[in-house]
Amino acid sequence: MAEGLPVLTADTGTDAGSDPGSGRVAARVRGLTKRFGERTVLDGVDLTIERGEFVALLGRSGSGKSTLLRALAGLDRDTGGELAVDGTVSVAFQEPRLVPWKRVWANVALGLRTDRPRADAERALGEVGLTERGGAWPLTLSGGEAQRASLARALVREPGLLLLDEPFSALDALTRITMHRLVLDLWEKHGPGLLLVTHDVDEALLLADRVLVLDEGRIAHESRVNLPRPRHRDHPDLIGLRSTLLTTLGVTPEGTA
Repeated sequence: MAEGLPVLTADTGTDAGSDPGSGRVAARVRGLTKRFGERTVLDGVDLTIERGEFVALLGRSGSGKSTLLRALAGLDRDTGGELAVDGTVSVAFQEPRLVPWKRVWANVALGLRTDRPRADAERALGEVGLTERGGAWPLTLSGGEAQRASLARALVREPGLLLLDEPFSALDALTRITMHRLVLDLWEKHGPGLLLVTHDVDEALLLADRVLVLDEGRIAHESRVNLPRPRHRDHPDLIGLRSTLLTTLGVTPEGTA
């Protein structure tokens, strides 16, 4: 997780100022490129995420989704192009990544620079429904509880940009629905720009304002979802968008193209 990540020009790693543009912009990348040897993983990606916007990123395995997220999080600065973020960036990963020898509240407060870190951590745990579990050890948590603790750790920093890297993929169906509702409630309350990396087309359509498809290192498709929440899978507009997204991802009625 990157706290207070500076605004960067990614090809030089030098400070490019304190504002990526509009005061409403949480993150902006222009021409972002990443190579591993001869392989180009990100090929001139352009992306803007506004404060209070929920963006979902789809793509097949190896398309560059996690690489883009790591660049936005400040975990990979060996990139070309321009990358700028405004304020703190927080990440919740697929694995909760809780430190097993620290109590749950101490995991949430880890690295927190405030006058009352425990009180702030306990407040965040209350927001995710874990008030009674703050003193527990991480290994005693269920999968859903561990993800809630991970989400509390991300949100306690009041990030301008919240990055979610497939945080629901290991959860059972009912827990996943509960987590979807929780994330929407917290996003609406705190108002960060939010980027969700997912393989689940329905998840993207039910949650996001905007759905992107990354293919061969480029944004290959963008759909806006102009429907109120909560949304239902059988809404005619979502059925049409789902078909478009699956086709873009190479999925046909007969299987993978």
